[in-house]
Amino acid sequence: MRFVIQCVSESSVRVDGETVGEIGKGFLVLIGISDADNERVADKMIQKMLKLRIFGDENGKTNLSLSDVGGSLLLISQFTLYADCKGQNRPSFFRAGKPEHANALYQYIIKACKDAGFKTECGIFGADMKVSLINDGPFTILLDSKELGFDA
Repeated sequence: MRFVIQCVSESSVRVDGETVGEIGKGFLVLIGISDADNERVADKMIQKMLKLRIFGDENGKTNLSLSDVGGSLLLISQFTLYADCKGQNRPSFFRAGKPEHANALYQYIIKACKDAGFKTECGIFGADMKVSLINDGPFTILLDSKELGFDA
């Protein structure tokens, strides 16, 4: 599982010209899911993300978490995080999770973040989405479950 986490001062997602998700200060999170991922991996990734202290404190040090700043989440499913560009110039996505599996875990992640008490907005799985953001910092973090030792 891969999360690309961007600190934002605001972010939104549109589908067919309609805004389907919008937040102020918080995290825009692009989520890539493989077939090897499961709820246990998702839980570990969620906990890691929610505990990250990457917002600036009064001294400008990255020392505050999402809850410390009253931040929100905008979660976007993005299978392209599993692009394999080793071969030709056209990426292969064979490592990305099958849609049914990936969507089920994506929905699980959305619910878990809401259950943790965070305002959580989301895109629409499989839709052609237009994502807008103002990256604060800019500050972008990549969490990869394999690198973190969270694999199933």
